[in-house]
Amino acid sequence: MEPSCVQFLENKTVLVTGASGFLAKVFVERVLRLQPNLKRLYLLVRASDNKAAKQRLHNEVFEKDLFRVLRKNVGDERLNALISEKVVPVPGDISLNNMGLSDSNLLQDMMQEIDIIVNSAATTRFDERYDVALGINTLGPLNILNFAKKCVKPQLLLHVSTAYVCGKRSGLILEKPFAMGETLNGKNKVDIDAEMRLVDQKLKQLKKLGYSEEETKQAMKDLGLQRAKLYGWPNTYVFTKAMGEMLLGYCRESMPIVIIRPTIITSTFSDPFPGWVEGIKTIDSVIVSLGKGLLKCFLVDHMAVCDLIPVDMVANAMIVTAAEHSRESGSHTIYHVGSSYRNPVMYKQIYEILNRFFMESPLLGRNGLPIVPNVTILSTMASFRVYTSLRYKLPLQILRLLRLIFPSQLGEKYEVLNRRLNIAMRMVKLYKPYVIFKGIFDDSNLERLRIKNEGTEIDKLIGSTLCIDWEDYFTNIHIRGLIAHVLKK
Repeated sequence: MEPSCVQFLENKTVLVTGASGFLAKVFVERVLRLQPNLKRLYLLVRASDNKAAKQRLHNEVFEKDLFRVLRKNVGDERLNALISEKVVPVPGDISLNNMGLSDSNLLQDMMQEIDIIVNSAATTRFDERYDVALGINTLGPLNILNFAKKCVKPQLLLHVSTAYVCGKRSGLILEKPFAMGETLNGKNKVDIDAEMRLVDQKLKQLKKLGYSEEETKQAMKDLGLQRAKLYGWPNTYVFTKAMGEMLLGYCRESMPIVIIRPTIITSTFSDPFPGWVEGIKTIDSVIVSLGKGLLKCFLVDHMAVCDLIPVDMVANAMIVTAAEHSRESGSHTIYHVGSSYRNPVMYKQIYEILNRFFMESPLLGRNGLPIVPNVTILSTMASFRVYTSLRYKLPLQILRLLRLIFPSQLGEKYEVLNRRLNIAMRMVKLYKPYVIFKGIFDDSNLERLRIKNEGTEIDKLIGSTLCIDWEDYFTNIHIRGLIAHVLKK
């Protein structure tokens, strides 16, 4: 009889990087609740020392409402004892060799004990500084892999990437690994070492020219976007994540590698309870802005599929795939975790659901009155340009003329309007590839794994996205979760 995922986790030592992140928290909670007989859980966060790492984990992980079910099941005292006994805070930085660990004894203990490494550390800003994104998203996975190779008994490295490393591809997108140096537009191969040298040269040049910290930050952001677009990726985030995948595939040797590529991660579907979410995620900025009456226009292809996946389904997929592929020497398996292939929802449906929800259950403004949504939906860049011209550019031109006559009175208003226009245009450019995205993510690997284990614990853990009723999910789970866990705070 095949061992279950719960049995697989028993007496295992697991390292999780980026432990304070949204997905990592859910993964940690799920592991502790499934298997309290886990041997040890090393949780790496960016912190100055052990004390700071422990405090950060306490404040940003274990004190979260996410852990209320586990706390209720075992009680405060037992949970605190479990955390004290099983969890080891690790202050580190994956962009550095040996994850920047300064405690040599801790490093040696980790190398002796760790069975499974889960790398969920990343910077997810689309326009992150190129030097920062390369350090975390590209070199970070290589540093984790090199650490894994130094471990005495490593069974698997599970790396969390993103489905959108595919760039602007359309049609059915397969679960294929990247070849080293592969580009999306057929141009010359990307040379990661050359990219690193380019960054160093650029930083030296900016310093020599006397750029301020803010000017340097903007220049490095611009460089990242330029390099991404040169090779066919829409932004710095997915470009650097793709290069991180390349390094893992090329340098893995005999290390078993699983790469999880989730789509747009949303609030929990059911586990540990429905609707838990933290912060404003990608699609949430649209939901919140619409509910608060701040969203006046939205550029989107009505018929495009918006690929969403609840965070607990991703965490479950991580556990199941780790159990499936541990000890498979040299294996390299990609898993898309999304909904577009089996249970797609279109932007048009989402807009109708959101609009209906806020019309029936409006948020209240500062004046105590209900906020009525009023959004202009635009389907092309041409219509967006017309809209912004009427809403911003024409008033700006009028303000420019009036400012010549009344400079002091109108100067501030002009600057505010101009700044809003610049921000709006920058956001449109960053998000445009996703609101008109034409791809559907094949998830055959995960489905095969589910079917292979039909009727078992693994089948129940993975589940099928077919069980998601999108109207019910948005109306009764996700939006209410946003209001309860984000807006009220």
